[in-house]
Amino acid sequence: MPIHYARKLTGSKRSPDGNRHLGVLLCFVAGAINAGGFLAVRQYTSHLTGIISAMADNLALSAYSLVLPGLGALLSFLAGAACSAIMVNYARRHRMHGEYALPLLLEALLLLAFGVMGARLAGIPGLFVPLTVMVLCFIMGLQNALITKVSKAEIRTTHVTGIVTDIGIEVGKLLYWNGVLAPGQHRVEANPERLRLLVALVSAFFAGGVSGALGFQALGYSATVPLALLLVAMAIVPALDDLLARAPAK
Repeated sequence: MPIHYARKLTGSKRSPDGNRHLGVLLCFVAGAINAGGFLAVRQYTSHLTGIISAMADNLALSAYSLVLPGLGALLSFLAGAACSAIMVNYARRHRMHGEYALPLLLEALLLLAFGVMGARLAGIPGLFVPLTVMVLCFIMGLQNALITKVSKAEIRTTHVTGIVTDIGIEVGKLLYWNGVLAPGQHRVEANPERLRLLVALVSAFFAGGVSGALGFQALGYSATVPLALLLVAMAIVPALDDLLARAPAK
């Protein structure tokens, strides 16, 4: 990955174009983790709607033992988001180049650990599914909080419900017939640039899901390694900039 492009993606100096590219790439990663993770643990981990609904159902059915894994997933997603905010704010306070790179490097490290240790954890009865779900939910919370801070809450990457809703809103604007406007009324107009971004995000999530599922079928847990390497490629340049800036002068 070209150095200047990596700085554009995850460096402290932001641009709308850099935010869009970062959002699309992270949507691909999230889709791959979500689909591959489902094949590993039979549970989607990129969004909490289903997890919280399952907790409510199990609680109502007195299946209390099934509530705890959902609670662990919820708290893990929350912890990941909080960790991302802490890392970004720390880097921002210390004026680091890798302000948005550090959470991605942590995400890459966790994915590598999952890829290396997943098969071993699978052999531990009663431990694998809850622990792995918690790790994947932590990763999703980490990533979603990062892109939220980067884009000032304009882009989400780990779930597509809100993205599809926004696409529907823009399509509705596109199809709206304004007719004759009264004085003071404004035309209802779609935002083509935003619509293209939203479609690109959904498409990237879908493509990542297909790639993640195929990768897990072919490689097993090692399918997370290419995703981790992609994250490292995106984040390593600003991180190295910080190391070089803090290196003692000879």
